[in-house]
Amino acid sequence: MMKTILAKVDLSQPEAMEIIRRAAKILQEGGLVAFPTETVYGLGGNGLDGAACEKIYLAKGRPSDNPLILHISELEELKPIVGEISPAAQRLMDAFWPGPLTMVFPKSDIVPEKATGGLDTVAVRFPNHPVARAIIREAGLPIAAPSANSSGKPSPTRASHVAFDLDGRIDMIVDGGAAEWGLESTIVDVSGEVPMILRPGAVTKEMMEEVVGRVEIDPAILRKPEADLKPKAPGMKYTHYSPKAEVILVKGEKEAVAAKINALAAEDMAQGRKTGVMATEETKSLYHADIILSLGSRMKPEEIGANLFKYLRKFDFLGAERVYSEVFSEEGEGMAIMNRLHKAAGYRIIDIEEEANGKGACD
Repeated sequence: MMKTILAKVDLSQPEAMEIIRRAAKILQEGGLVAFPTETVYGLGGNGLDGAACEKIYLAKGRPSDNPLILHISELEELKPIVGEISPAAQRLMDAFWPGPLTMVFPKSDIVPEKATGGLDTVAVRFPNHPVARAIIREAGLPIAAPSANSSGKPSPTRASHVAFDLDGRIDMIVDGGAAEWGLESTIVDVSGEVPMILRPGAVTKEMMEEVVGRVEIDPAILRKPEADLKPKAPGMKYTHYSPKAEVILVKGEKEAVAAKINALAAEDMAQGRKTGVMATEETKSLYHADIILSLGSRMKPEEIGANLFKYLRKFDFLGAERVYSEVFSEEGEGMAIMNRLHKAAGYRIIDIEEEANGKGACD
């Protein structure tokens, strides 16, 4: 097992550039470096080096058909790695880059298949985090960087999360503090005639439609994916964001959800199973369980999104064996929250209204 370097960086301090240069050198030499972005921590490798991309898959235990995202530090770094930039893509770039938006373009020949899961398109993001951009700029390379976690586990929003999953499996972790957004970037495919959302995130459908007009949503992100799905973007096919505990979503009116969860939690606890509830500030007092965590106020979806992965990991730390969660509106940022929750739960959901009509739980 290799020794992973852990370095805390503050760009206002003179020693920061030494850390940035060390990280960049590791990337240039084909190694792996985890670093912060405004969404989650990424696990970086040289995006033009198939061997380095393979190391990313191996370190994470990631399926090889799950595409990676190439990260750039300046707009001029985009053209060499893509085959075409459509007018819609240009408008989205002008509106949302740098920021939490990934765009899928036709790829150029210099991008290896290992970075794209064998697709003829490439996902690219221009992050807004100063540490991420400094490392990419110093390396002088587009950096392939999926989330820096073991595949299938909640994405890391802190360096400590990365260390828990990947210590001894990667060369370096650059600690730049907590990620701001807490959910991965929106992914939109701009390789076709109409932009299509492949993963919801902080840049919402409504926000993009104000810029380019019509935006579609890939049906694959709204339901449990088929086993033979060839993913066009990270996170479309496989179970993700899951703690060790079994996660079950419960949908319905507030009081009915609380009553259902409390009844299920009571059964679990009677059987000696440590049980948790993911609630909100408005509802946390309604529940009875071993562990009750509030994601934040329903009036602040950005707060819920920022806390989601952190608390899924906290349930693991506290030893929860089963976790029940409320569901949220899928309007705006809520679509991203529910996309991650459905995947964390493996699409296990109890719909109280359907259950009352004899249809039972959905999965």
